Amino acid sequence: MAAPEIKYTEEHEWVQRISEDAVRIGITDYAQQQLGDVVFVQLPDVGQQVAAGESMGEVESTKSVSDLYAPVTGEVTAGNPALEDQPELVNSDAAGEGWMVEVRLADPDQLAGLLDAEGYQNLIDQG
Repeated sequence: MAAPEIKYTEEHEWVQRISEDAVRIGITDYAQQQLGDVVFVQLPDVGQQVAAGESMGEVESTKSVSDLYAPVTGEVTAGNPALEDQPELVNSDAAGEGWMVEVRLADPDQLAGLLDAEGYQNLIDQG
């Protein structure tokens, strides 16, 4: 089976479908490099509704505090409990163990509006 496709946002989040109607979300490796050492992650509560484009939490680093934007609309079904004690996972494995939340999609078709890997790389290159 092919690896699940990952989509990206212009705000430097990644979105990976984990089932027909659910996704896992985190920040990209590029974003964590720009932030520097992550020291705290504030995530939305399980059960909270999030709306695409709106802030759903914060990532605090030694350099700054940045909003975490919801790339999709839906209900938060899980947060990454490891980040509470190990926020540095965002730096060491942004696209893996450093994932942030899982969301049940309000509309599974909304991923079509996100960037593919090539589109995201072009965004970074223009940055």
